[in-house]
Amino acid sequence: MTYVLIPGAGGSADYWRLLGGELRRRGREAIAVDLPAADEHAALTEYAAVVRAAVPDRPDVVLVAQSLGAFIAPLVADHPAVRLLVLVNPMIPAPGETAGDWWAATGHPAARAAYAAAQGRDPDAGVDLATDFFHDVPDEVTARMMSAGGPQESPAVFTRPNPLRRWPDVPTRVVSGRDDRFFPVDFQRRLARERLGVQPDELPGGHLLALSQPVLLADRLETYRREV
Repeated sequence: MTYVLIPGAGGSADYWRLLGGELRRRGREAIAVDLPAADEHAALTEYAAVVRAAVPDRPDVVLVAQSLGAFIAPLVADHPAVRLLVLVNPMIPAPGETAGDWWAATGHPAARAAYAAAQGRDPDAGVDLATDFFHDVPDEVTARMMSAGGPQESPAVFTRPNPLRRWPDVPTRVVSGRDDRFFPVDFQRRLARERLGVQPDELPGGHLLALSQPVLLADRLETYRREV
């Protein structure tokens, strides 16, 4: 079984370094994909082509997609080697929906603000990497990731049409961080139920589970692998 790992915003394969190590210790192959996020003309079609090129020809591939990566994974799932999609704290798209339209269509801003208020944080505060993403990530891991600068993303990913016309006929699992401040878990549960008819499996941790909980996430992926 091979895991092909699709990053979220910023497109860096380095996000998967810890999880990839955990999977390899279990005897699995893990291929982390770098996406062309620095190319302002690259959109979902181009991102999907990069992922497709990374999928090995042999069977039994699991696509694992983080956050924005959920827009890319279903575009690659028709590859004959893919057996399973796993979406981690995902932006689950509706067919044809752009990543730019997703926020308002799903009610994300209100959900994030309500969760911040419930935690005693400012519901009107802008997105902050430390507060919203790295609050539960070990300091040394945070320092390494921050040294690369904040995530950049091609604007075309958010504005150009999404070629997805229907969800692929591939088993799909959703993993949600119970302490995710950016995509609160109640919001994720609703979205997964409405758009996929799936109940997420929850792990302790925030939005960046591959950095904060690589062992638990690897355990969960291996459970899914045995079930397929």
